[in-house]
Amino acid sequence: MNTASIKQDYRERIVPVLMKDFGYSSVMQAPKLEKIVLNQGLGIAVADKKIIEVAINEMTTITGQKAVATMSKKDISNFKLRKKMPIGVRVTLRGDRMYEFLERLVRVALPRMRDFRGIENKLDGRGNYTLGITEQIIFPEINIDGITRLLGMNITFVTTAATDEEGFALLKEFGLPFKKN
Repeated sequence: MNTASIKQDYRERIVPVLMKDFGYSSVMQAPKLEKIVLNQGLGIAVADKKIIEVAINEMTTITGQKAVATMSKKDISNFKLRKKMPIGVRVTLRGDRMYEFLERLVRVALPRMRDFRGIENKLDGRGNYTLGITEQIIFPEINIDGITRLLGMNITFVTTAATDEEGFALLKEFGLPFKKN
């Protein structure tokens, strides 16, 4: 399935389902996926600068879009942290790349997680969802032999949904495997 078919699936199948479920009068009221943000907090990079470079390369490989380092905002002496030191990596995906990443995440990466029984179904109160992943090796693009350290990441799905209920329905229709209560 290519990205055009996910967009087409959204327009042809998901929007009518959401319109019926929530009683929208217009197609434009249906929530949509705005962006997917991948974020890795790397506090351990204070001691070793190469960790950031490795993380940027891995994140770029996973998403197909150049990752950027996030910098610290202030000095914290207890953590040996100085202002503007790289302490994380992030990528924001929109449009076709976003849909392609979503497809690979749902179909390939999540089923590769150990003891996978679905993802938590807690949204943030505004219709957005953040998924925590403990190991980057669930993505097939990552070569396991080249891994020096297992790094986790947060994947945030930002939607235009007004409520958690609408956001949950949208993400469920996109195929995210939520746990059954």
